[in-house]
Amino acid sequence: MSKPSHASKIREEILREWRGIDEPTDLNAGIHLAEKFVGSILRAAGAEDGLQEDQVRAIWKELAGDFIARHTEPVSVKSGILVLRVTQPALRFQLEQMKPMLLGRIRDQLGEGRVQSIKFALG
Repeated sequence: MSKPSHASKIREEILREWRGIDEPTDLNAGIHLAEKFVGSILRAAGAEDGLQEDQVRAIWKELAGDFIARHTEPVSVKSGILVLRVTQPALRFQLEQMKPMLLGRIRDQLGEGRVQSIKFALG
């Protein structure tokens, strides 16, 4: 490194007196990057594997069939639990009976371990 000039030494001295402190040596000290926290935030939200509700919505009609897809809607996927909104109580009962078959189709399409259970909510 080159030696600081006389003018730059005077400038630093004046700034030090005016600010009351020395110039910081590392301006990035104490700054934390988001990449350090994203993983833990995603795990806490139940989305660490990257499964998005959009993925389930995109393939839901194909997985469930036309009739079921018209009367249900994927609401969320959190901690491996898929929540489906169902329009009628009778259909909810029928879907409870079909749950193992639906889970099998979901696992075949999205991979094992991404959806462990399905919950049905009337709405």
